[in-house]
Amino acid sequence: MFTNASFFKIIFFFFFRILFRQFHNPKALHRSFSSLYSSQSKYQRYPSLAHRSDLSNKPLIFNVEGTLLKSSSLFPYFMLVAFEAGSILRAFFLFLLYPFICLVGGDMGLKIMVMVCFFGIKKESFRVGRAVLPKFFLEDVGLEAFEVLKRGGTKVAVSDFPQVMIESFLRDYLEIDCVVGRELKSVCGYFVGLMEQKKKDILPLEKILGVGEEKTINQDVIGISCFNRSIDHHLFSHCKEIYLVRKADKRSWQYLPRDKCPNPLIFHDGRLALRPTPLATLALFMWLPFSFILVPIRLVAALTLPYSISIPLLTFSGFRCTISKPKTSGYSPPTPKENKPKKGLLYVCNHRTLLDPLYLSFSLKKDLTAVTYSLSRMSEILSPIRTVRLTRNRDEDGKMMEKLLSQGDLVVCPEGTTCREPYLLRFSPLFSEMSDEIVPVALDAHVSMFYGTTAGGLKCLDPLFFLMNPLPSYTIQLLEGVPGLSKSNNCEKSKFDVANYVQREIGKVLGFECTKLTRRDKYEILAGNDGLTSSSPSCPAIKHS
Repeated sequence: MFTNASFFKIIFFFFFRILFRQFHNPKALHRSFSSLYSSQSKYQRYPSLAHRSDLSNKPLIFNVEGTLLKSSSLFPYFMLVAFEAGSILRAFFLFLLYPFICLVGGDMGLKIMVMVCFFGIKKESFRVGRAVLPKFFLEDVGLEAFEVLKRGGTKVAVSDFPQVMIESFLRDYLEIDCVVGRELKSVCGYFVGLMEQKKKDILPLEKILGVGEEKTINQDVIGISCFNRSIDHHLFSHCKEIYLVRKADKRSWQYLPRDKCPNPLIFHDGRLALRPTPLATLALFMWLPFSFILVPIRLVAALTLPYSISIPLLTFSGFRCTISKPKTSGYSPPTPKENKPKKGLLYVCNHRTLLDPLYLSFSLKKDLTAVTYSLSRMSEILSPIRTVRLTRNRDEDGKMMEKLLSQGDLVVCPEGTTCREPYLLRFSPLFSEMSDEIVPVALDAHVSMFYGTTAGGLKCLDPLFFLMNPLPSYTIQLLEGVPGLSKSNNCEKSKFDVANYVQREIGKVLGFECTKLTRRDKYEILAGNDGLTSSSPSCPAIKHS
């Protein structure tokens, strides 16, 4: 393991070594400027992508940063690596170096960011490239460039990003056939922050593009790049035609809509909800001291004060919560038998954060009991409402829920885990057999800086991160009651019919898409810790319920 002191010492050594070589080598500077001016005339012979010919079903080689992404800055993606895979101190150190990174630019700036972000990171536990970065990459894809690539045949992506950062995004979500990125050096299972030198024999191009011996490569392959040195990558030398993406063209591009992505992004992890551009990162670090003061105030107000005082105080601190109830109800709960006591109401919610039952309790101004699957011990202690942990054993959980309903109203989240994107996971049908009266509740949470959920981090910090947002908000909509399948209610519907109906109604109100994905699917994709040790699974397709 690497201590913080050793980390910063080695970083400073390499950083000043790079600066010394950059600014004390006039010949190197002369060569770089002369190569820049000489390359400008060379690029003039390449046509713009806007004047492309028909590229249908032709093999394509393209540069990721210059062709596919609208933004030309690599800094936000490395900031995500520093914050999510490293620590807040590592991210702050990278932010302090940003002016120097801009000053040296090019390959030197890239090497500095790689050194700061990856030095001392364990290779096996690095999952940011699969769980965090795809969301931010997808939000930066240009629609026009994607439409061009979609019409091509076999697609080869060339990138200056390290392979571990870019490969999962391109393969799993954009269905790119081959990704050629930079390899990182490692020692004893830890990254050392250095990249391997580019090799001319990285991959046999004939196997990548499926070109036979009778056909020369130059007759088929089309290259798409931008105005930088990435066009000098040896793979572009095999192209018959090369098209350039001009900066003026990229300014008019639109962002790739969610519904046009080949494989939708349903699950992602990480704490940062904002795109950490330099200005956004500055705002983040300026807000952090205030958030550390605000979080204890919000906790004390929620845990100790009565509803009449805590709700106005939380609203004054920045909390926003809106609740709506159905105007008319077409369902009237059955009258209980004389010899059978009436059960409490069963509130069935979709799951956005760990605070879902708490917000519902505050909105209704009544004490509720919440059943949970995987709640940390600290969260159970601090919770102002009663929480009961389920065992995932159907018979035992059913008996426990019946007992709790006989004591009062109950809240359950049948998805079993949180989902950040506008999708609903499969609802476990157990709740449909527990009560005569089921009240579906549609919940949606909005954050601006930090996510209050995690798949691979410490769950006890989830509520704290949610409270650190400047203006967190909740939208709660109570839907019309649904008859359950309790023994006291004779109904011809099955438990799966009731569960799917509740899922569809909640999804219809929120505008979310219903799926059959489960908690197991989420943790296999994001953390790979659900009893599986195989390689990273690919993104699953949506299964409609």
